[in-house]
Amino acid sequence: MPEMTRRAFSIAAASAALAPAMASAQARTIKLLLNTSYSGPVSFLLLAADKGYLGEAGLNVEFSPGDGAAAVVPKVRAPTFDAGYGDITALIQRIALSPPNEGPVAIWTTFNSVPFTIAVPASGPIHAPKDLEGRSIIGDTHDAALVTFDMFCKSTGIDLAKVKVVPSEKPMASQVSEMLKGSGMDGAFGFVNTIIASVAPLGIDGRKELRFLTYAEHLPDMYGNGLFVTRELYADKAALSGMVRAFNRALADAIANPDVAIETLTKRKVAIAPEVNRTRLVGTFAAEMAHPEGARIGVGDMDDERLGRLIDLIVEAKKLPRKPSVREVFDRSFLPPDAERIRTLARAK
Repeated sequence: MPEMTRRAFSIAAASAALAPAMASAQARTIKLLLNTSYSGPVSFLLLAADKGYLGEAGLNVEFSPGDGAAAVVPKVRAPTFDAGYGDITALIQRIALSPPNEGPVAIWTTFNSVPFTIAVPASGPIHAPKDLEGRSIIGDTHDAALVTFDMFCKSTGIDLAKVKVVPSEKPMASQVSEMLKGSGMDGAFGFVNTIIASVAPLGIDGRKELRFLTYAEHLPDMYGNGLFVTRELYADKAALSGMVRAFNRALADAIANPDVAIETLTKRKVAIAPEVNRTRLVGTFAAEMAHPEGARIGVGDMDDERLGRLIDLIVEAKKLPRKPSVREVFDRSFLPPDAERIRTLARAK
């Protein structure tokens, strides 16, 4: 081989060897705060990293576990976090308390229905929302169901002053277990599938021993979790389009094979049993991502009229200083093409 040819070959080989490292060094790092610990319902987001979809988009997403869908929202601020996966109602509230066009923006909304609930003993006297008057309900201070209980009351005619809300830092399983044992609590705030999964190790069959007063039934305009970003990251349009498309691809993979998503948790040495996390993931698909709207516009998008009604309700119920526009809350321009959106989860109307 001539000297010049050998030299060119050596340079090409060295460049090829260095390409992955160079690509990694050039990747756009995004710090993303999750709504919860590494668990079934967020495993598809982690899968986007493990499958290399985020890397293909030139992104290095650093995931951090969170402590609640509503609690995530105020914590996502540059430079600590660039993005969050959390509650849309809490996001709207933060935007309404911010100067116009300075708050964070939602770009992909996975929960087109809400998992919020008040669990009560199935054998007890509480059958309808109004039955909560004169009762006590326990829950974590940052629990999204507790935070939006004022909206639940407004929509169901409950006199909020007649209900005792008891903040607690006890684990959800303990709250529910003690309630069933007659601790004095009449209900517990939480997410339906999270409650069922958390009490299962205690030998409690949540589907039989609990009755759920669900927010989705009484607040049909509510959306749940979504991906939102700071105004600083919002300026990087290419990064956001790549991130949303990567997460959407991973979600499709997880729907096709939930076990692949659960393997991402095993790699991260999550203590909770894989079967429990799988149940939570599949339950999330069947409930929080299964609104009939998904058949029409796909998971990730939001209906403008429905979102507008939700904004109106939040502003009124929480007496917020201003009403954000739909476009200030949600920008659909980063969504994947219509043909790539997930519609298979949608329930029939």
